[in-house]
Amino acid sequence: MLEKLFKLKENQTTLKQEVVAGVTTFLTMAYIIFVNPGMLADAGMDHGAVFVATCLAAAVGCLVMGLLANYPIALAPGMGLNAFFTYTVVGEMGYSWETALGAVFMSGVCFLILSLVKIREWVVNSIPMSLRIGIAAGIGLFLALLGLKNAGIVVSNPNTLVSMGDVTAFPALMAALGFFLIIALVNRGMKSAVIVSILAVTGLGLAFGDVQYQGLVAMPPSIAPTFMKMDLSAVLEISMLSVVFAFLFVDLFDTSGTLVAVAQRGGFLDDKGRLPRLKRALTADSVATIAGATLGTSTTTSYIESTAGVSAGGRTGLTAVVVGLLFLAALFISPLAGMVPAYATAGTLFYVAILMMSGLVHVEWEDITEAAPVVVVCLLMPLTFSIASGIAFGFISYAAIKLLSGRFRDLNAGVVILALLFIAKFAYA
Repeated sequence: MLEKLFKLKENQTTLKQEVVAGVTTFLTMAYIIFVNPGMLADAGMDHGAVFVATCLAAAVGCLVMGLLANYPIALAPGMGLNAFFTYTVVGEMGYSWETALGAVFMSGVCFLILSLVKIREWVVNSIPMSLRIGIAAGIGLFLALLGLKNAGIVVSNPNTLVSMGDVTAFPALMAALGFFLIIALVNRGMKSAVIVSILAVTGLGLAFGDVQYQGLVAMPPSIAPTFMKMDLSAVLEISMLSVVFAFLFVDLFDTSGTLVAVAQRGGFLDDKGRLPRLKRALTADSVATIAGATLGTSTTTSYIESTAGVSAGGRTGLTAVVVGLLFLAALFISPLAGMVPAYATAGTLFYVAILMMSGLVHVEWEDITEAAPVVVVCLLMPLTFSIASGIAFGFISYAAIKLLSGRFRDLNAGVVILALLFIAKFAYA
């Protein structure tokens, strides 16, 4: 049955090799089990229900990817997108989390349509590479600021906007230790560095009496508080359409970039540099987002950590299926997930920021008209505490700079239309 489903011999792999690869991928991305519920709880969602939704959405995404597309690519609620959900859509814009879930659901539907009718290539190709890099890096800086805030290292100040908090306080010290531990373990080649750091810092919190012991395993909490709670009634409002677009936009490029990176690492591209079964892979991603919104979590997307499993020998969808099964098994560690304090995941956010900012090396810094919009995006995302605003200013600045510089040929219809739409949004919001 496994040979028929995944073509193990054809892909020069074995059951053992795929299982090892699946375990490797799971260990590199299992931190989302602890980070996502805590982040969405800040939006007013039930922590236990989001924990279950996170595990189930990841399991659904991995199983669909493995069985439909036969790629060793794992999925789970995405970092950055969950921050946008909580701190921009709910926190800044004032929408309820139910309405935000409706926007996630609708973005998944739009992604599915784009995947099926093959418009995705036009959408992706119409966005300049510099803006794609800038958006990823900007989200990374946003997550870094969020991690510093959660640790109490950066605090608000009425005179200077922000200032340094008490870095000798226990949360700040533990967050710094967690970050240093991640970097050290990653440098030593440990695949599970992030989750080891989270558990180690949580353990220290227990030892010093800052965290209360709640147990390790139990039956999964009820998913009822978030299941089927998305509100679609406000999704078609003008102001909400920009939110749907932002969810769709970030997921689109996050998924595209991940698929290309994993495909290159695993040698899955054909002679023309294209990824076979791309339509199926994109369909799996969009179905996972729709399922995740229905269950009660922010956008579910492909994880770049899948490259760890590919490096360990993963070559087929069986790797993704193994990851999905492990996420199902993780449903029974809800007490452990509930004990993890915010400062235990602060180092993780900072580490993810480093990964997301690494693409800045590919920016054409010698071309000021390409570099300037990147800096605009990178600075305005964290400083406005809004991923959506950073994206908007990025498009507006790119179009305006190219236009005033006489570089009309660098612009295309997609960029101009989006810039005008964002200008209209700010003008009439």
